[in-house]
Amino acid sequence: MSLLSLSNVSASYGSSQALFGVNLRISEGEVVALMGRNGMGKSTTIKCICRMLPFQGSIVFDSNNLSNFPSYKVARLGIGLVPEGRRCFSDLSVYENLIAAARLGDWNYRKVVDLFPRLGERKDQLSASLSGGEQQMLAIGRALMTNPRLLILDEATEGLAPIVRQEIWGAILELKNKTGMSILVIDKSVKELKSICDSANILERGRSIWHGKITDLTAEITEKHVGV
Repeated sequence: MSLLSLSNVSASYGSSQALFGVNLRISEGEVVALMGRNGMGKSTTIKCICRMLPFQGSIVFDSNNLSNFPSYKVARLGIGLVPEGRRCFSDLSVYENLIAAARLGDWNYRKVVDLFPRLGERKDQLSASLSGGEQQMLAIGRALMTNPRLLILDEATEGLAPIVRQEIWGAILELKNKTGMSILVIDKSVKELKSICDSANILERGRSIWHGKITDLTAEITEKHVGV
């Protein structure tokens, strides 16, 4: 049974249509990649799921039709977003960022610090003083503190140094192996996605053009629809 289901989802920015019938399925405990070149509709799809953009079609999460849900109610249902660009609260400390939207559940401050020890070391620092990689860890930790059933990572490794990227990928793999959390990953790193994800979906010009098991994602498919 699907935890999240998108069926024939279309969306526009004013008179400019961005999505044309996108379909996506995520099951309980599944890690799914959403792939495609820049500007193909990946972040727009996420905005529709999180109800930050009106859409046509159907989006159902845990048997709830999200069409009439505001964003805060979608979050309360159990969708945790790590947004592109991190968007940490710059005038709050690391600890304050983590507890700002915390909800009761397995994930708490101690578990987040176990996953990302550097956040514990910088507990009282303002988030604006952190490096880009540390801010990304903070954004992931903040989403985990909401105790989501589905974690969405929108370009979580973009612009980071290689060693930090590997640390982030290692944390995602740990989440998969130890929590059984459903995860939707938007990224272009095919090698890392293949080592973590169960299935993949590719968007091109706002349309779903390929989906299947990650093991079926060939070099020819990625070169044609994801490569530069």
